[in-house]
Amino acid sequence: MKTENSFKKLFQFKNIIEFQDKFSSEQACISYFEEERWKGNAVSPFDPASKVWKCKNNRYMCKNTSKYFNVKTGTIFENSKIPLRKWFYIGYIFGNHKKEISSCQVAKDIGITQKSADFVLERLRCISNIQLFREMLKGIVEIDETFIGGKNYNRHKNKKIPHSQGRSSKDKTIVLGMKERSGNVIFQKVPNTQLSTLLPIIRTNVDKGSDICSDEWYKNSDLHKDFNHQIVNHSAGQYAEGKKHTNSIESVWALFDRTIIGIYHHISRKRLQKYANEIAFRHNTRKYGEQERFDLLLLSSIGKRLTYRELINSPNSQV
Repeated sequence: MKTENSFKKLFQFKNIIEFQDKFSSEQACISYFEEERWKGNAVSPFDPASKVWKCKNNRYMCKNTSKYFNVKTGTIFENSKIPLRKWFYIGYIFGNHKKEISSCQVAKDIGITQKSADFVLERLRCISNIQLFREMLKGIVEIDETFIGGKNYNRHKNKKIPHSQGRSSKDKTIVLGMKERSGNVIFQKVPNTQLSTLLPIIRTNVDKGSDICSDEWYKNSDLHKDFNHQIVNHSAGQYAEGKKHTNSIESVWALFDRTIIGIYHHISRKRLQKYANEIAFRHNTRKYGEQERFDLLLLSSIGKRLTYRELINSPNSQV
């Protein structure tokens, strides 16, 4: 039996051509996923302590429960009629394309319906909200919000929304961004920009005692009680003073906006948090290699499922 290191070397890839060469068959994908998940020793998802018997067609049997399973059982791939090879391809481009890819393009590229492609991408967004990247932010943390939605002056006269200027959320969906400088970013969809809404979220995600840089919206907050709070007064033309700035989170918002405008064009309020998780995943793995990012996404698929019913009936909360 090959050791783990020799197995990994056999499937090493650095670009999409090498990726397609390594996973040119369904069996290659199954073998790779089995090694990533079980390291050569299959474990029953029904009873981890049970002995496992290997059966035909890449199936296994749990001795204690007499139930059959395979490597896809208990993952987002379970009961999917789409071959694992196509799942792998979509997972690769999902993690490595800087601005993602639309479900229409995925459907055309791999020969499935747009409805199926959208469902696959939604499952991948579901697993991209990795707990590893939601640990408490610390050091210098930049705080800012962005407003997602079309501009009121671009709408037809009968579709304009009155009194929607400034920080109004009548025609916009608001996302709070918290960015550890040179570290991870966390996005959270919020109903409004009232301090009573924003401050508890900030305290939940930022380590006490950290340095927080924000704009003048937070000047009347009590963040100074738990953090070293520094304010950048954008309305007065101030954008940077030494290490006091919000340029890092602003650059993240620039990529966030271009992803929506350039790829998706429109995102419903209901699904915005999932798209935000996807963009955060890509940002937080920016220092990963292509295979390392793909493996992380693959392992995150274990223990998570999203049925079509859950997709269409999911509430506005974060997945």
